[in-house]
Amino acid sequence: MHYSPRLKKLSEQKGRDFKIAVVGVGQMGRGFASQCNKMPGLQIACLVDLDVERIKKVFGEITDQTPVLSENITDLKLALENNQPIGFTNIDLLPELNLDVVVEATGVPNIGAHVAESSLKSKKHVAVLNVECDVTIGPLLKKLAEDNGVVYTVCHGDEPIEAKALVDFARDLSFEVVCAGKGKNNPFEPLSTPDTVAEKAKLQNMNPKMLCSFTDGSKTMIEMAALANATGLKLTKRGMIGPETTVKNLQKTYALKSDGGILEESGVVDYCTGDVAPGVFVVIKTDDEYVREEMTYLKMGDGPYFALHRPYHLASVEAPISIAKILLDHESSLVCEKRITEVIAATKKDLNPGDSLDGIGGYCYRGIADIREDAERENLVPIGLLQNAKVIRPLKTGQLISFDDVEIDTSQSIVRLRKEQDALGL
Repeated sequence: MHYSPRLKKLSEQKGRDFKIAVVGVGQMGRGFASQCNKMPGLQIACLVDLDVERIKKVFGEITDQTPVLSENITDLKLALENNQPIGFTNIDLLPELNLDVVVEATGVPNIGAHVAESSLKSKKHVAVLNVECDVTIGPLLKKLAEDNGVVYTVCHGDEPIEAKALVDFARDLSFEVVCAGKGKNNPFEPLSTPDTVAEKAKLQNMNPKMLCSFTDGSKTMIEMAALANATGLKLTKRGMIGPETTVKNLQKTYALKSDGGILEESGVVDYCTGDVAPGVFVVIKTDDEYVREEMTYLKMGDGPYFALHRPYHLASVEAPISIAKILLDHESSLVCEKRITEVIAATKKDLNPGDSLDGIGGYCYRGIADIREDAERENLVPIGLLQNAKVIRPLKTGQLISFDDVEIDTSQSIVRLRKEQDALGL
């Protein structure tokens, strides 16, 4: 811990600040850049976005220096050497630049895959604010990082990492982990679209597609799949249970059915609605009578089930902690060695042959967390592969999308990388 003084000392030893690139400066990338640039030893040296005006705006918020905005690699390299911030639109320039860490914050699975692969292969550390990409090809990206002597990680701030921290804490103390999860922040509206949430998004100064990915449940499903993959905890079932509960009643809700709760088995991941949001939780159990008595004395409840609750997650604002862990300790915040879950998709409207599918948080489909073996048995498409796919068989609203229903866009990096991952059995 105490990352700031250690980062400052390490950068002084290096003779310069560590140069950080951020790809995608929407809400998440902007928040990350703003906070990261305040940490001693770290410099937001590079911003990449299709919208140059957004690049200008973010640099205007975080530095007094005038950025060099160019698509010319020679100009960009010279600017970095002179310690000038740079900005551009072409992600293919990243591997050629002298950068220490590339942060991918677009939330688009294919862009995340392309940026992560090229950056890792050019021996740059990669941190993603793109769990959508990680649940699709995270194990392969971890392997690519190891093969190239660098670190790949999902960033702090997303619920999977903060819930995993509670799981690790409980396991270190040898408690039984009964259930881990998050509180869902928005009402569950499975057929919501960017249009139906547009007014609310405007009030919250959000991208409607991002808000829609929250309301239709996709983000929750993706995050809990990542948590399961990182901890080895299983899903309660396809789509999870998602009960309404409260912080006070977490340990009662997530007890085994034989003890009055909703669970068929221990060691699972789920989400809930209610006042648990915007936090994360772990329900633990102890059969030791004295430990139970001590926990009750500490006002943790009557036992044998107890709830550990972190009442917040700070999203992109706490993500720079992952950069510090990479540079100081060569450590990942969250990675997955082998998937035990998949995130599949169900249609949000009737679809016909010839229709082209949009992305997560769009009009066509929503994510559903699933047990890996069940998804594979039913030949269901991972959600990260669906963008730009063509429908080849009629699909009704609510139907799960299989490989028999669509023609996948094989030109995408994420499709190629997923095939490589599958071939390795990861």
